[in-house]
Amino acid sequence: MPALTHDDLLHRAEKLRLPAQHHIDGADEPGSGAAFTVVSPRDGQVLGEVADARGAEVDLAVAAARRAFDSGPWPRLAPAERGRILLRVAELLEEQRETLALTVSLEMGKPFTDAYGIELRAAINTFRWYGQLADKLTDESPHAAPDALALVTREPTGVVGAVVPWNFPLTLASWKIAPALAAGCTVVLKPSENSPLSALMLGRIATEAGLPPGVLNVVAGDGPTAGRALGLHPDVDVLAFTGSTAVGRHFLRYAADSNLKRVWLELGGKSPNIILPDAPDLEKAAATAAWGIFFNQGEMCTAPSRLLVHSSVAERVTEAIVARARDLRVGDPLDPATEMGALVGEGHLERVLDHIGAGVGQGARLRAGGARTLTGTGGSYLHPTVFDQVDPGMRLAREEIFGPVLSVLAFDDVEEAVRLANATEYGLAAGLWTSDLSTAHRISRALKAGTVWVNCYEEGDLTVPFGGMKQSGNGRDKSAHALEKYTELKSTWIQL
Repeated sequence: MPALTHDDLLHRAEKLRLPAQHHIDGADEPGSGAAFTVVSPRDGQVLGEVADARGAEVDLAVAAARRAFDSGPWPRLAPAERGRILLRVAELLEEQRETLALTVSLEMGKPFTDAYGIELRAAINTFRWYGQLADKLTDESPHAAPDALALVTREPTGVVGAVVPWNFPLTLASWKIAPALAAGCTVVLKPSENSPLSALMLGRIATEAGLPPGVLNVVAGDGPTAGRALGLHPDVDVLAFTGSTAVGRHFLRYAADSNLKRVWLELGGKSPNIILPDAPDLEKAAATAAWGIFFNQGEMCTAPSRLLVHSSVAERVTEAIVARARDLRVGDPLDPATEMGALVGEGHLERVLDHIGAGVGQGARLRAGGARTLTGTGGSYLHPTVFDQVDPGMRLAREEIFGPVLSVLAFDDVEEAVRLANATEYGLAAGLWTSDLSTAHRISRALKAGTVWVNCYEEGDLTVPFGGMKQSGNGRDKSAHALEKYTELKSTWIQL
């Protein structure tokens, strides 16, 4: 990471040239002239006016993607050539890493250090990984009858609509785009209206890297208009969405009301993090629990927002987390010393504060935080917040807050811990801390979650799939399994 000071970053932020138009068919597209305002949560200042997609702009983008798929070169390129272009995208992302990280930090509030060191690293690695994978895939030839030849081939599905949220605007976009492109599909990306700028930059970078016109299109706009138009569009073959469970239901309805397009959903979470008294390192477990809930301002679908800790060590662990919450440096995302930045905006901050108020009202004990801070900056900042004495029936324990708010629930035995962990409509992720190998296996199998971390949290790489169970969605991002979302299996039987 470059050794940049606060003043360096402020100076570079002032010089940024931010995009304002859609990227369709390989070129900038102003659309109808409608625009929306993008406000930075770090100080409440306007970053710019961005073209606002209506149905016409979505139609234009989908038509470009359809032409590129039906008659363009991309699906017909040798997989190695597609891979080479994806690797070039990764190279250009690396070259523009500082600018992209600065843009992400400004538009959604995370510290520049995290945007550069984590967000951009993940996006670059994703394009690189799928670029390297593109020509490693194989078809099948099952053993058939002696007088027949059976072939099972994987073919690109077609036009992919990708709708992604603001909390990791480039990482989550890359998780959709890179495997779809590697498979030979074309894509229309709709980023969140809170964080369209970095995604629009990504579209331009992809074109510069050599993607043919129409292969990757980016339209900016809100969910009820642009997102709905994409979900209902009869020429979109696959819809890949990351976001809330409520919006995921809308996309399923859109598919039913249109062409029964395939819909892949990565939705909300209320992830449990279980600490048993035989954890190999209680201090590390507590520190990781604090990092997990406060990282990215708690705006993560996998955030370990329910800490389930054995009653014999509950107070010791909770005190360590409370101490960390009080010491954590909340501040300007452009200050390299900042550890937690701003929440994405005032509306979201108010929703998080409403959850905190409900927790106090329902009788949970507030141990740290609970109020906004840095009010003089104009930004949307919140003190890291910790509750204990949380009852499983409280809103704190049931609803996804999507902020730096931890709920501590104590348990007395392993069976109770598993029961509490699974007592949620979500099933995205879970954590477990124990020194006993048998216990680790038994509890991991019992937890209804798509990912279980043992003696760690938020670890992994692109070789392992990511996705949820229950109302946390379906399908998987990352790994070779992600290609299953963007390909069709075709069986061919040849009589000899």
